[in-house]
Amino acid sequence: MALYAPQVETNAGYRRSTGSPRGEARRLELLAVVTDDLAVNGLVDFSLRRAARAAGTTHKVLLYHFDGAEDLLRQAVAKLRERRIENAMAAVAEGPAEASLADRIRVAWPMLTGEEPGLARVLDQAMGLAMYDPDRYRELGRHASEQYLPILVALCPPQWSERRKQGVAEMILSALRGFLLERLISGDEEGVAAGFEALLRALEREEAAI
Repeated sequence: MALYAPQVETNAGYRRSTGSPRGEARRLELLAVVTDDLAVNGLVDFSLRRAARAAGTTHKVLLYHFDGAEDLLRQAVAKLRERRIENAMAAVAEGPAEASLADRIRVAWPMLTGEEPGLARVLDQAMGLAMYDPDRYRELGRHASEQYLPILVALCPPQWSERRKQGVAEMILSALRGFLLERLISGDEEGVAAGFEALLRALEREEAAI
């Protein structure tokens, strides 16, 4: 599979949406359709023209509402991450309020590994781009951290200091990203499962510490 290489299309020479309620509603409508298309067809060959076809409009209309192909891509990927986060948090919310951090991460993990194939594929591709060409696609990785870290911080025990919550959240995010990558490139489900259990034990020790 070829790496995604979007056409560099910017909004130069086009009017921009003024942020009116009607314009914002139209922008969100277009973004939802493009996001659904991205989940089905992935990042390969993504462009404004492909997005416009999916949305039943023109690339000029998209340039009125978005600051080029990469801006549209970033926002659509963020929407897909929101789906992943919402699925995970819904599963956590069904558990007991007094559940430990390790128990909450255990419940959330299947939402990352057993989600709809298209969603997982696009998010994997987005992180691959951020690693392959960080100068151009750093925002895809940075925004992922901005979305995930506050959720992980919120799962930590409330009595912890903010610094401790942030440090543990960073550890969890780094570990889970590593497990997802290892699962993708090696297919070693057994090894990933063992690593995940080790992470949970580390969290249990952290929570038991004074």
